[in-house]
Amino acid sequence: MGSDLDRQIEQLRRCEIIKEIEVKELCLKAREILVEESNVQRVDAPVTICGDIHGQFWDLLELFLKGGDCPDTNYLFMGDFVDRGFYSVETFLLLLALKVRYPDRITLIRGNHESRQITQVYGFYDECMRKYGSVNVWRYCCEIFDYISLGAIIDDKVFCVHGGLSPSVNTLDQIRTIDRKQEVPHDGPMCDLLWSDPDDIEGWGLSPRGAGYLFGKDVVESFLHTNDLTLIARAHQLVMEGYKEMFEGKIVTVWSAPNYCYRCGNVAAILTLNEKLDRHYELFDAARQQESRGIPAKKPAPDYFL
Repeated sequence: MGSDLDRQIEQLRRCEIIKEIEVKELCLKAREILVEESNVQRVDAPVTICGDIHGQFWDLLELFLKGGDCPDTNYLFMGDFVDRGFYSVETFLLLLALKVRYPDRITLIRGNHESRQITQVYGFYDECMRKYGSVNVWRYCCEIFDYISLGAIIDDKVFCVHGGLSPSVNTLDQIRTIDRKQEVPHDGPMCDLLWSDPDDIEGWGLSPRGAGYLFGKDVVESFLHTNDLTLIARAHQLVMEGYKEMFEGKIVTVWSAPNYCYRCGNVAAILTLNEKLDRHYELFDAARQQESRGIPAKKPAPDYFL
C-alpha cells in the first residue's frame, strides 16, 4: 500500500487526478481509519489548525509551505475542503491520502460543505462529473464525508469545530453521543455544530444562513466553563485578516482560503498551538502559481457567503 499511496500523493501534489478505481480504494482505506475516530477526536499539541480551503488547491500547497509538510507538522483541518474553488477533487483527495498515509499527523473534521446537498449546488458535484465523467467519485467522497469527525479536542483544553455551538449541546459528551454517519441534517445538534456563528449578541439568535444559530459571549463562556476548556477554534466565516479573535480571545475564527473565490482579496491564516497551547498565527497570500497556470474559464459556483 505504501508505495502506491506515495505515488498517488505525489500525483495529487502535482494537481493531477488519480484513477477512479484508486479513489474507490483510497476511500475504503480512509473509512477504516475514520470509523475508529470519535465524534470529538483527541489531538495532541503542538498542532497547526486550518480553516476553510474550498478547493483552492494551489493555496493549500502555499499553506503547506508556510506551516510545514505533513507529517513533519501535525495538522488539524476544520472542514469545507470542497466547493467554490476549481480543484475540490485534488484538494480533498490529497488531504484524504495524507490522512491514510499519516493517520496520527492529520485530523480532518467535517464542514457544512461536506454534504451531498450542498456539493450539488456549489461546485464539487459538477467538478467530479467534469473530471471523471461519472457520478462515482462524488459518491465515494460523500460516503467518506459521513465518517468524518464533528469536532476535535486538543490537550483537553481547546475545542475545534467547523461552525460553532448548539443550544441543544452543553457538554462534549453530548456531542460524542450523536450518530454522525449521515448526511448533515437540516436542524438539530449536528447541523448547529457545522452551521452556527458567534455574534455580538446575548444568548442565542436566529442565523441569517437559515441553518444553525448565532450565539453570544455568554454562551461561549458557559460552554468553556462547563467543559473546562480555554478556547474554541472554528472556521466557516470569511475573515479578511485571516483570523479573528472574539470575546476576549475565548473563540477564534481561522480562515485558510486566501483571495476567496479568486476575488475577495483577503489574506489567509493558520493557527499553531505549541506544547503550552500558546497561539501563533501565520498569515499567507494566494499562491502565485495561479497566474501562470491560468484559472479555468468556468465561473465559480453561485455567490453566497456561507
